[in-house]
Amino acid sequence: MDAVTFGVLGAVTARRGGRALGLKGPRHRAVLARLVLARRRVVPVARLVEDLWSDPPPRAVGAVRTFVGDLRRALEPDRPPRAPARLLVTEGPGYALRAAPDAVDAWRFEAAVAEADRLPAAQAPGRLRAALEEWRGPAYAEFGTEDWARGECARLTELRLRAVERRAELLVELGRAAEAVPDLDAHLADHPWREESWRLLALALYRTGRQADALAVLRRARARLAGDLGLDPGPRLRRLEAGILAQDPELDPPGEPAEAAARLWARATEAYDRTVAAGAPARLESTVGLLRGLAVTGGGGLEAARQHRMAAVSAAEETGDTDLTARVIGAYDVPANWTRSDDPELARRIVAAAERTLGALPEDPTADAARCRLLATVALESRGVRSPRGPRAAAEAERIARGLDDPALLAFALNGLFMQSCTRAGLAPRRDAIGAELVALGARHGMVNHEVLGHLIRLQARAALADLSAADEHARAVDRLAERHGRPLVGVFTTWYLAVREAVSGGSCASAENAFRAAAARLDGMGMPGLERGLLPLALLGLRLAHGRPVRVDPDADWGPYRPWAEPFALLAAGRDTEARGALRALPEPPPDLLYEALCCAEAALALSLGDRPALRRTYDRLLPASGELAGAGSGLLTFGPVDGWLAAIRGALGT
Repeated sequence: MDAVTFGVLGAVTARRGGRALGLKGPRHRAVLARLVLARRRVVPVARLVEDLWSDPPPRAVGAVRTFVGDLRRALEPDRPPRAPARLLVTEGPGYALRAAPDAVDAWRFEAAVAEADRLPAAQAPGRLRAALEEWRGPAYAEFGTEDWARGECARLTELRLRAVERRAELLVELGRAAEAVPDLDAHLADHPWREESWRLLALALYRTGRQADALAVLRRARARLAGDLGLDPGPRLRRLEAGILAQDPELDPPGEPAEAAARLWARATEAYDRTVAAGAPARLESTVGLLRGLAVTGGGGLEAARQHRMAAVSAAEETGDTDLTARVIGAYDVPANWTRSDDPELARRIVAAAERTLGALPEDPTADAARCRLLATVALESRGVRSPRGPRAAAEAERIARGLDDPALLAFALNGLFMQSCTRAGLAPRRDAIGAELVALGARHGMVNHEVLGHLIRLQARAALADLSAADEHARAVDRLAERHGRPLVGVFTTWYLAVREAVSGGSCASAENAFRAAAARLDGMGMPGLERGLLPLALLGLRLAHGRPVRVDPDADWGPYRPWAEPFALLAAGRDTEARGALRALPEPPPDLLYEALCCAEAALALSLGDRPALRRTYDRLLPASGELAGAGSGLLTFGPVDGWLAAIRGALGT
C-alpha cells in the first residue's frame, strides 16, 4: 500500500497515492497538525487537551482519544482489529506520529533548503524552486493563529522568504537576472517590508538593461518603507541607488559582453514588459514562440522548452478561452525527426489537452486551421504509441492542411504524418516521400527548420533503402543548413549516420564500434533522453549481429526501453536457455518507431539461437515487407544488416 503523506504548508492534509484521506472535523485536523508539529515526538494527552480547548469540556480526554481513533482508521484502514498502530502510535502519556522523514511537506522543504546550501551555485536555484513548490498556502493555514502553532508558522514562513531571496540572489549572480524578476515582483506584493528583496529586484532589472525600471523600484521601496514603517531605506539600498545613477561598472554582471545583440534584446524585452499587460493573452502566445526557439538550440534549451510548455498550455486552459488554448497548443510546431518521446508523461498530458480543446472547438470552417494544428499535435505527441488515434489524427490533419493551402500548416501536418509512418516494417518509401515534400516546402517558403527536417527524414529513408550515396547527399545538405542557420542538434544525427556508414561500408567491426561510441558522446547534454537511453548498447548489439560476431550483452548497461530485447541475450550467454526462451516468448511487438525493424531482427536472432519456430514465423512475417532494406538503418543511427539476410536465415531454420 502507498505510504501516507502529510501537508501542512497550506491546509492540513493527509494523502495516500495522491488521494486525499477523510479527516472528519477541524478537531481531528488539529490533532494531526499538532502531532506533525511535534516532529515524531510524543505529545501528552494533557497537552493536546490544553492546545485544543481554551476551556476544556468535562470529557475532553475521551474526545481526544476518539479523535485519535478516527485518525488511525483513516490513516491505516487495513490494520487488523486490536493490532498495534504503526503510524499514529500510543507511547507513554500520549501519542506520536511516526511519519517518515520525507512524508511531510514542511520537512521536505527544510531538507531541500539545507541541501541547496551545499550544492554548487549553478544547481542550487533549481533545488530551491523545487523546495518552494511544496507551499500551497500559509503554513498550518487553519491553525496559524493558535498559540501552539504560531511560533512554528513564523519560523517556516521566514525560511520560505529567505529561500525566495536566496534563489533570486543566486540567479542574479549566475547571470540569469531576468529569471529572478517575476518571482521577486510577486514576492514583494505580499512582503513589501523586505529590503533585501527590493535590492535584488532593482539589481536584477538593472542587469537586464532596465535602468529606468530599477530606479522606479527603488523609489517604490522608499515610499513603502516610509509610508508603512516610517523608515528610510537601509545602506545597501542607498548604495545600490547611487551605483545605478552613476552606472557603476561594479554593478555589471561579471564577464557579460556588451554586445549589440544583448543590448537589443534587453531593450526589446523592456519595451514588451512596459506595453503588454501582465495578464494579456499575447504573453502566453509570445512565451510559446520563445519555447519554439529554445527547442531547436538543443541541450538546456530543449529541456527548458519541454519543462515550460505544459505550464503555458495549462495557463491557457485556465482562461477558459478555447481559441487561445488552441493557438497556444498548436503554435509549438517544432520539427521532430525521432519517433520516440523524450517525456512520455508530458506527451500524454499534451495530447489530453489537445483532445479537450478539439472537443470544445466549434464545428465551423473558420476553426479548421486550429483543428489542423491540434490534430497534428496529437499525431506528433502520440509518437511511438501503438494506437489507431495517432494515424487517424495525422491523416485528418494532412487532409485539412491541403485543403487550406497553408504551407506552414502543411509542414506541421506532414511532420505528424511522418511520426505515424512506422506502424509496420517496410514504410521507408513513404517516409522518403514525406521528406521530399518537406524539403521542397521549406526551401520554397523559407521554412528552414522544416527544410532541415525533410533532409534528415530523407537521410534516414535512403539509408533504410540502402541508397547510401543519396543519404550522403542529404547529410551534407543538412550540415550546410545547420552551420548557416545555427542548428546544433543536426550534428548529432549526421554523426550517428557516419557511424552507420562505417558499419555497412566494409570497415572493421572495431572501427565502426569506435564511431558509434564517438557519436554517443555527442548526445551528452543534448536534452534528448528519448533518443539517448539505450541507443549505444543497442547499436553495438546490431553491429555484432550484422558482422556475425559473438554477442556480448552487458546486463548492467543502460538499455533503457530496449532492455526486454537485451535480457534474453544475457540469459543465453549464461546458459539459461529455458529462461531465455520464456523471455523471448514474452517479448511484445516492437513499438511503432524507427527501430521497429531493428528490434524485429534482435528477436529473430534470439529465435534462431533457440530454434523457436513460432517466434521465427512471427518475425519473418513482420520483416518481409522490408525486404531489400537495411534493418534499423531507417533510424539513421544503427543497423542490424540487410533484412534479406535475416529472412534467408529464418527460411533456412524453418526448412522452407
